[in-house]
Amino acid sequence: MSFAELFVLALGLSMDAFAVSVCKGLSILKAGAKECCIAGIYFGGFQALMPLLGYLLGVQFKEYITSIDHWIAFILLGLIGFNMLLESRKQEDIGQETDLDSTVAFSVTCMLPLAIATSIDALAVGVTLAFLEVQVLPAISFIGIVTFLLSVLGIRIGNIFGIRYKAKAEMAGGLILICMGFKILLEHLGFLG
Repeated sequence: MSFAELFVLALGLSMDAFAVSVCKGLSILKAGAKECCIAGIYFGGFQALMPLLGYLLGVQFKEYITSIDHWIAFILLGLIGFNMLLESRKQEDIGQETDLDSTVAFSVTCMLPLAIATSIDALAVGVTLAFLEVQVLPAISFIGIVTFLLSVLGIRIGNIFGIRYKAKAEMAGGLILICMGFKILLEHLGFLG
């Protein structure tokens, strides 16, 4: 996997965290460096942890399914991307609620479920990384850093501009993951060099 492909994958995976960060930014009156860092650490940390767990699971079963790995990557990325597209179409009222207390909005009980929910798709991507024989530590570190930065940016954008970007960000992330799945499939079938 090239750096450009990894960058596109990291962007696609981080769109959920970006979208939730935008909503979080909306929910408080003022988003400072503390709130931005809390969101970045939670979302970036889980976006790095989940692919590692998926990778470790994938390595265990690698010898049994190497002949169909490209189909697994295509199906997993396609399903994740399609789910993100569906989610982008839903009308959510999350951003319309205003929580003026940033201590509550960024507490462990509030952030942990969001971090897990936004990184579940990264678990499946970690499985595909095992099949593609990607160097996992640099890859997951890069995914975590990109997610951290986009989460910080999402908090700021949400705090400044509002919820109108949430659906577009999620749609873009879904399309990116679907395209990555098709690219992997076409490469393994010999249609792309």
